[in-house]
Order: sequence, then C-alpha cells, then structure tokens
Amino acid sequence: MPIDVRIENIADYVGQEVTIKGWLYNRTDKGRLQFLQVRDGTGIIQVVAFEKDVSPEVFADVVRLTRESSLIVTGVVRADKRAPGVPGGYELTLTGLEIVQIAEEYPIAPKEHGVDFLMQHRHLWIRSSRQWAILRIRATIIKAIRDWFDNNGFILMDTPILTPAACEGTTTLFETDYFGTPAYLSQSGQLYNEANIMAFGKVYCFGPTFRAEKSKTRRHIMEFWMVEPEMAYVDLNGCMEVGEQLVSYIVQQVLEKRGPELKLIERDTSKLEHIVPPFPRITYDQAVEMINELGREQGVSIEWGDDFGAPQETLLSEHFEKPVFVHHYPTAVKAFYMAQEPERPETCKSVDLLAPEGYGEIIGGGERSPDIEFLEEQIKRHNLPREAYEWYLDLRRYGSVPHSGFGLGVERTVAWICGLHHIRETIPFPRLLGRIYP
Repeated sequence: MPIDVRIENIADYVGQEVTIKGWLYNRTDKGRLQFLQVRDGTGIIQVVAFEKDVSPEVFADVVRLTRESSLIVTGVVRADKRAPGVPGGYELTLTGLEIVQIAEEYPIAPKEHGVDFLMQHRHLWIRSSRQWAILRIRATIIKAIRDWFDNNGFILMDTPILTPAACEGTTTLFETDYFGTPAYLSQSGQLYNEANIMAFGKVYCFGPTFRAEKSKTRRHIMEFWMVEPEMAYVDLNGCMEVGEQLVSYIVQQVLEKRGPELKLIERDTSKLEHIVPPFPRITYDQAVEMINELGREQGVSIEWGDDFGAPQETLLSEHFEKPVFVHHYPTAVKAFYMAQEPERPETCKSVDLLAPEGYGEIIGGGERSPDIEFLEEQIKRHNLPREAYEWYLDLRRYGSVPHSGFGLGVERTVAWICGLHHIRETIPFPRLLGRIYP
C-alpha cells in the first residue's frame, strides 16, 4: 500500500511508492510525457507521467487537469538533483491519480499582474510559490519569537484588544462602542504588561495591534502583529541586550529552517549570516550628525529635536551591516511614559532598532518612568484623560521598580528578513488604507 506523505518529508521515501494529497500548481505538456507541479502546502514536487506507464484512463485524467485542480497522486519517489521544487532534488514517477475537483480557469496566470489585481485576488495569490515561501518564513519567525521568550524566563500574558485609552497617541485610534462607553482597538499591550511584571517579573504579550494611520507607504499597514516584552529591574542597556539576542535568534532560525524558501524568493542570505550580537549602538545626537553628513548629497537632513522619518531611517540603516540601536531620543518626540535622563531631561531613555538595508525601525522601546509626579505632568501635557490612567498611576504607588521593554513588529521583521519591497506581502491578508476585502 502506498504511504501518505507530505512533500517536506519526501527525502525519507526514496524508492518507495507514496501518495500526496494536494493541488496542481502547473502542468507542462510534452505529448506522451506530462510534467506536473504538485503542491500540498508543505512544498512543491515534480510528478512525471509517462503515457506508457499508466492506464489510458489515468493519462487522460492527467491531460485534462487544469491549474489549481485538487488531486491525489500516487507514485514512486526518485532522487534527481535536477528535479525542481521545494525541496528540490526529488520527483515522483506517477502510478495513479484521483481527481478531487477540476478547477475553473484560474484567474492568476503565470504572467505579470498588477498589484491591484493581485490584492483583489489575495485569497488566491497566497497560493503562488513566492507568497507561500514568504508566509512560511513568517511562521518560522513567529515560532522563533515565542521559543526565545519561553526559553529565557519570560511568561506569556494576553493583554486586552479593547482598551479605554491610547498607549502611543490619540490620533491613530480605531474607536468602537463598548455598551455605551467609547473603547478603542489596542495600539499596544505595554501598559497592561507593566502591571503584569509586578506579579511575574518578565512577561511578553503577542497579538494584533491597530493604528488608524492614513498612510500609503510601503512600511505601514493598519493591523499588524507585535510582540512586547516587559521586564522588571532591567535598565536601557539590558533592554537592548534582550533585543539583540532575540533578533539574532530569529534570523539564525530562519537561515537554519527555511533555506529552500529563502532561495525561492532569491534572498541574499549572506547579508543575514552575520546578524549576531553585538549590534552597534549610537546616540540620537550621533545619529543626527551622521544623517546630516551622509545625506548632504541626497538632500536628506534633520534638525535636533525632530523624530526620524523613513528617509532618515533608511539613510542611517544603510550605513550599517547589522541592525543599529539608536538611543536617547528627545523626550518631546517619545511617548508620555518614557523615563527622562536625569542629567539631561530633554532626552529620554528610549531606543529604536533600525534594520539594515534600509528597512527602518523594527523595535521601539526603552525604560519606563517610575516617577508618579512626572507621569502626572506628562498626562496633562499630552492632554490624556486622567481617569483612564488612574490604574496605571497605581503601579507607581505600590512597589514601583525600574523597568523597561519594547515592541517588535512582525511584519517589518518579515519584510527585512525576506528582502521585500512592500509590507503588504508579509501577512496573509493585509489591512491597507481603503482596502478591507478580501
């Protein structure tokens, strides 16, 4: 009896007759010889059908297959270094075929399509080999994130999606009705995790976050996934150490486990192989000087006190082969809870991690202020509703400690590791400005 197998494990069955359940990715017609590209969700394998080796009925079924028809193929596994597929080097000599369904004419042909067309058919586009490879890499990135935190003393805490107040600001919130009370889709779980660390020491939350930014840049989507660690008794330097250890682990896991997928999307892995600690660290002051010096010929500049935009981040990150930490931003451009530097209060103990190759910020964080009086002043200065933050101020009344944390955006990390031009390819169904379907 043939053995049911998945394509990703095909190397273990050379010389054996196996069955694969999947879909037809493509078919090449050579008359009495047919080449089928069959995918099953774990990989793509070439299935070779010789007219002389199968019944007339089976061969007739092979010939009438259309792209994306669902099928069950049986055949003998052969090792052949020239055989295409993911993983490559193996093919199936067909012995049997069962058609589950003949697909209608598939709208995404093997040719160039416009972005609008592909996004309208995103539910089908994710079947293409490139999108499949990217999303497989995404899954490995997410697993690596969870594994690193779970293996390094952190405990997962699920924080609310519906919140009564903003974490980062009040202009980018999605508002909804909570039984007569305004509520908002979460921008971050950080504030809740600051409560959690007082009970558990080191925690992380991992979930969707929402920013109602009317942005059409290649780096922004309205709904994205973020992991947010928070740590009691950890200062800014310790926070940066955790960030570089995490990011290095993610990259190395992708290189180890997703080599075929990286090859399929033609990612230059040499640029990822040296992503190991330590990462360079520069102050905001140094970054401003570098941007103004490096950007002179390109017309890119910045004044002290301004936050970085995409041109500044790109210029700076392209100067480094590894991700670079930029720390001690101006207090005025960071969130209300960021701790000030005592000897220089116009700066705060904040940090961003900029990915190389111009991919910009993938981590933002720093030390949180333990000073209740400062936070009360900040809440007033930022025009935030005091009652919504009363519980947060309680954390400074009952056993407050120095603590820090950060958020790492999954989609931007995927874009960098995969070398993608646009963030829309980093998640199965991106929420872009003006696009809610599919």
